[in-house]
Amino acid sequence: MPTVLITGGTGMIGTALSRLLLQQGYDVIILSRNPIETASNYRASALQNSFRPSGKIFYARWDTDNMYIDAQALAQADYIVHLAGEGVAKKRWTKKRKEEIRKSRTQTSELLFQALSNQPNKVKAIISASAIGWYGEDKGTPFVETDPASHDFLGETCKAWEESIEKVTSLGKRLVKYRLGLALSNEGGALAEFKKPARLGVAAILGSGNQVYSWIHIDDLCRAFVHAIETNEMNGVYNLVAPEPVTNKDMTLGVARSMNGNFYIPFKVPSFLLQIILGEMSVEVLKSATVDATKIQSTGFTFIYRNIQSALKHLIG
Repeated sequence: MPTVLITGGTGMIGTALSRLLLQQGYDVIILSRNPIETASNYRASALQNSFRPSGKIFYARWDTDNMYIDAQALAQADYIVHLAGEGVAKKRWTKKRKEEIRKSRTQTSELLFQALSNQPNKVKAIISASAIGWYGEDKGTPFVETDPASHDFLGETCKAWEESIEKVTSLGKRLVKYRLGLALSNEGGALAEFKKPARLGVAAILGSGNQVYSWIHIDDLCRAFVHAIETNEMNGVYNLVAPEPVTNKDMTLGVARSMNGNFYIPFKVPSFLLQIILGEMSVEVLKSATVDATKIQSTGFTFIYRNIQSALKHLIG
């Protein structure tokens, strides 16, 4: 089976994708600043979860600050999945933090481009993450891939992100860019934030609760990356979101109901309070982004979790 090189392979998405690739017989190379430590953590997790891969997993060093990537790892790769980037919601958006978020995406793309340009390799395609942060506030009709980038922080960051990896096409490499929706997983991310108040019996609705979230179940997300690897006809940008978006209110109540049955209290968190707590980042939790999933489905990809009810039933029960 082919070998897939993954940047950002230790994050929530990278970990889940690595498992799926290994289960399907792919060999996986995860790039890390500390490959020995990363390998040790993986083995502990694999044993704890009784995970039995059929493919092989390897770890190799890269260092974006010094523009270094293990040449042997690159030479072995048939495909690259590019997920690297600082978490957008981890810290408050100060000027310094925003620069870290932007740089972590563009600098890693530049390292890949330079390595692919200067080192022998057999890489056929790069599957790169982007995000629906590309789009701004809802415009009346769902966002499609040809819509321009928003002029806010995330829109400009996503634009720079996509442009930075686009250069690999000049090397004759097939490139797929996935604009990811809100990824739902039991291993962290957005769902963990919805669960926190629900554990206390509270359904914390943000602002009006009418803002629309375009989301995707982690299993469908990982399946879509494998689909892009295996579908040679795929090129360019695709929205990777479930076909049925959901309002903040329905998501919040759905999580609370899944965890507590009917024993929860709905509570609205005022917009002004979110602005105080989150600062500029509050714009992202309060805005609507209804994103269209038609293009990815036209490639033959089918979603297992099309609506939030089926996703929460699987993730929470």
